[in-house]
Amino acid sequence: MRHPSPAHAHVLANGAEPLGDGELLAMLLGIEVGLAAAVLGEAGGLDRLAAAAPTALGRHGLRRLVVLRAALELGRRAAATPLAPGDPIRDARTVHAHFLGRLPQLAREVFYVLLLDGRNRLRTEVRVSEGTLTTALVHPREVFGPAVRLGAAALVLVHNHPSGDPSPSSEDLVLTERLRQAGEMIGIRVLDHVVIGHAGYVSLAEQESW
Repeated sequence: MRHPSPAHAHVLANGAEPLGDGELLAMLLGIEVGLAAAVLGEAGGLDRLAAAAPTALGRHGLRRLVVLRAALELGRRAAATPLAPGDPIRDARTVHAHFLGRLPQLAREVFYVLLLDGRNRLRTEVRVSEGTLTTALVHPREVFGPAVRLGAAALVLVHNHPSGDPSPSSEDLVLTERLRQAGEMIGIRVLDHVVIGHAGYVSLAEQESW
């Protein structure tokens, strides 16, 4: 039976939390810590590893890149907390956790709407549109059409920023206000607009951008 290396034995006994990003990456890919640090530097940080193809990985880079992306995807899925119909939408953190395994890594903007009942419980989600690298074109009828058909009392707007920065753009603010006004006219409340990126999320409601 093959015995674990000292580093592996340490992780088995104490967990991996004390290790730095470079040490964890080195262990995952079977490379030296110095090379792992170079890979992180070339990619622009841990949050950009999934989209990168670091040349520092060398001639075995393709195989290691596959392992790396699979590990990052598993991590995202483990961190996500998907909602089921009937679950309450308590805050923007709940919304972010629901989409954590899907939205941050996408290369294009995708716009979703969560349809809620009168007690802010999830009825269903609707993928409204998919746009370009920088914008997802959304029309009020695409947002409120499903809400009206399904009898939703309120909704939450959600989309991603492929750049990784969740800071809302001026276009995001204008769109949000337009949709809020449309919702007021037909009696369906827009509770929040959550923008998701690699660096986390921004809630326009929490920012008091209403």
